[in-house]
Amino acid sequence: MGGVDGLDLGRFGVYTFDFEHRSAARMRESIQELEEQGWQAFWFPELLGRDALTHAAYLLSCTERIRVVNSIAQIWSRGARWAYGAALLLADAYPDRHVLGLGFGGEPRPGVKPLAAMVEYLDEMDAVETPNPVPQAPIRRILAAYGPKMLELARDRAAGAQTYHVNVAHTAQAREILGPDAFLAVEHAVLFESDPGKARAIAREHLHPYLTTPYNVAKFRRLGYSEEEIAGGGSDRIVDDLVFWGDLDAIAEKLHAHIDAGADHVAVQVIGVEPGRSAMPQWRMLGDALLPR
Repeated sequence: MGGVDGLDLGRFGVYTFDFEHRSAARMRESIQELEEQGWQAFWFPELLGRDALTHAAYLLSCTERIRVVNSIAQIWSRGARWAYGAALLLADAYPDRHVLGLGFGGEPRPGVKPLAAMVEYLDEMDAVETPNPVPQAPIRRILAAYGPKMLELARDRAAGAQTYHVNVAHTAQAREILGPDAFLAVEHAVLFESDPGKARAIAREHLHPYLTTPYNVAKFRRLGYSEEEIAGGGSDRIVDDLVFWGDLDAIAEKLHAHIDAGADHVAVQVIGVEPGRSAMPQWRMLGDALLPR
C-alpha cells in the first residue's frame, strides 16, 4: 500500500512549497503536527535556495516516523557524487525514512536534453566508489517523469516515478508504461472553494507559471489539451483536471481517482491559502478524510 521499494508511504501524503517561507522552528512545529495527525509522507521541492538534502536531514531530525521525500532534488544543484553521498548518510542515519526524488528541474537549459542529462547523472551516481559505510537500509530513488522515455528510465533505473500537475488519464498511461511493480506517486493540487468562479480564478493564478512555460505546455499537449485550452489562463476543463476544488467530500473522491487509475500514492498540495497563513486546518480535514484510522 503506497510502497516504494518496500517502504510504506501510505496512499496519501502532504506536498507543500510552504516550508521555503518558514523558519526552522516553524518547520519543526508543522512537520511534528503532521506526524501526529498520522501522515506517513511529506514531500517538498527544491526551489528557492534551501538545499534539498540539508532540508531533508533537518526535517528527519525533527521527527520520528514520517517519511521525507525530496520532490525533487534538482540534478543541477549538486554533482551526482555528492547527491549519492548525502543520500547514503540519510539512509544510514534515518533508516527507511528518506526517499531521494531526482529531477531535471530548474531554469531552461537550451540544447540540453533532459533524458540524456538524467541518464548521465544516474550513471555517475551508480559508478561512485566511496569509503562511507554502507547502511543496512537502502537508498530509495525515484525520478520526476512525464513522457514515456523518462517513465521507462524511472522504471529501469529507479524505484519508480513521481508526476506533477497531470490528470487522471496520465496516471493510467504512466502505470501502463511503468508496469505493475514500479512505484508511481502523483502530486495533485486541491482547493477548498465551492464557488466555481472563485475556485477557477484561484486555480488559474496557481497554474499560470505552468501554462506559460514551454516544457509544461508540451506536457499538456501530450495530455490531449488543445492550444486554445492551454492559452489565456486555461480552459475550465484543464483547470478542473489539474486542481481539484470543492468541499472535502468532492476533493477526496477526485483524489481517489488517481489511486483507481494506478497510482500507489498521491501527494496532495493545498493551494489558496492566504500569504502568511498555514494550511494546517486543511491538512487536518484531509487527514480525517484520507488517512486510515
